[in-house]
Amino acid sequence: MHKCCLCQLASVVKFASNLSQLNCEDKILFRHLPSLRATLRLPDTRAIKTHNWRKPAIGLGLLLAALTPACQSINSSSDLGLQPSSNPVTVENVSRHDRLAQLGAQQHPRILETYGGEYKDAKLERMVAKIVGKLTTVSDKPDQTYRITILDSPNINAFALPGGFLYVTRGLLALANDSSEVAAVIAHEMGHVVSNHGILRQEKEAETAIAGRVASELLQNEAASREAAIRGKLRLAQFSRNQELQADAIGIKMIGEAGYDPFASARFLQSMEAYTSFRSVSGATDERLDFLASHPATPQRIELALRHARRVGAPGVGDADRDSFLNGIDGILYGDRPSEGYVRDQSFIHPKLGVTFRPPNDFTIDNSANAVMASGPGEIAIRFDGASLPAGSSLTDYIRSGWVKGLEENSIRPTTVNGLPAATARASADRWQFNIVVIGVDNKVYRFLIAAPNGSPALESATQTVTQSFRRLSESERTAIKPLRIRVVTVKPGDTLGSLAARMQGATRKLELFRLLNALPAGAAVSVGDRVKIISE
Repeated sequence: MHKCCLCQLASVVKFASNLSQLNCEDKILFRHLPSLRATLRLPDTRAIKTHNWRKPAIGLGLLLAALTPACQSINSSSDLGLQPSSNPVTVENVSRHDRLAQLGAQQHPRILETYGGEYKDAKLERMVAKIVGKLTTVSDKPDQTYRITILDSPNINAFALPGGFLYVTRGLLALANDSSEVAAVIAHEMGHVVSNHGILRQEKEAETAIAGRVASELLQNEAASREAAIRGKLRLAQFSRNQELQADAIGIKMIGEAGYDPFASARFLQSMEAYTSFRSVSGATDERLDFLASHPATPQRIELALRHARRVGAPGVGDADRDSFLNGIDGILYGDRPSEGYVRDQSFIHPKLGVTFRPPNDFTIDNSANAVMASGPGEIAIRFDGASLPAGSSLTDYIRSGWVKGLEENSIRPTTVNGLPAATARASADRWQFNIVVIGVDNKVYRFLIAAPNGSPALESATQTVTQSFRRLSESERTAIKPLRIRVVTVKPGDTLGSLAARMQGATRKLELFRLLNALPAGAAVSVGDRVKIISE
């Protein structure tokens, strides 16, 4: 994404204050990019994707401070309460007597809210529970209680809260290729728990903040104060990196002792690095919610992981446990949740809302938490979201209602889009120009904001293409589209990488994504009898 353009786009848009009066059945849930959030005036419950309300990530910064530093943000109940002892007790009972567990329990609901809730799949949970159970038996703190939750998020992430609350996203499980890789991630997080990294980081952050205030008061010089603040941030970053490397070492030792392949940690770091490169080409993701935002897979870190693994044994030692892993993930949801709509073959389709649109063919689309974003050549960016239309308001009145900064009021015009009532306008800010198009459907208003550098000849054509593609879905279209899932298939005689990749649905770069999901480097081939992952309905 062209972040400078998106930030300017965000600076032009703000929600009208009357959105706080919306009824929950009128809200439309979308996900948001971090670059937009700072400049949007949002009520506590946002106007954005189906019959449910999605509250914003309230106090997300505070919440992230409670997470282990490695695991801050790059889809049957998972409330397992796994215990390593012979006399197990539930996490809820432990929490009454454990200050750290109480802290984790307080933050747990916010984690669920931020990451879409729990992903419920009994088969998948049993697979993850087996991994956690094996790891707890070799933990340096065998009395530590753990609670593992699978989060219903397509983001690649895992993290821990103080007190033994462990989290992995279904997106991370979809990217992994065997049980040892999942074990490496979970053991890393357990390393943070047993080392109290979350609490130590909070203490370090408080120490840095106090030092910064003291320096500011003593120096009485803006430049010197800024330099002191930068030095404090660098020290905190180094502190976090050291915690990451310590958790890596603990985790690799644990998976080796538990009988897993100790080289899985380096292998999965490489897979995540490849995933990041893939995403950087195909479109931005919500960096706060991604594992590599705070787990950078640097060559140094990968080399250190390999060094730790060699201390356990030579390559080939340990069990990757690939078959039971593939059995566990077969059929899990991949990508967007049904409640948030889908991106398919360059179109955004929302069956529950009954609407669809298509950006220009050379644009990349990101269905984020609070909006659908698209970016294209020439620093063109498109933002699409929705809200309730206040009773008695026309669409031209709505444009004037205060949610657009830099609005050129004399540009407001009523119009129609594919038979639906609409209104258009222009706005400007700094070196950017914006087209605004709002479309009325029942008691909702759908909003397109298209941004481009001043003088760009592509603004009008991009606006025309995306807005004229907006339409209501037919009933047959709404029922025909299904969510995408991970499907495990066995390679048969005559199958090739190309033929298997061609079976992938919902992807434009099919071969590249197929290689990525199956950790197949360039030049690698498949053999008859291999089990591989594809994406299909």
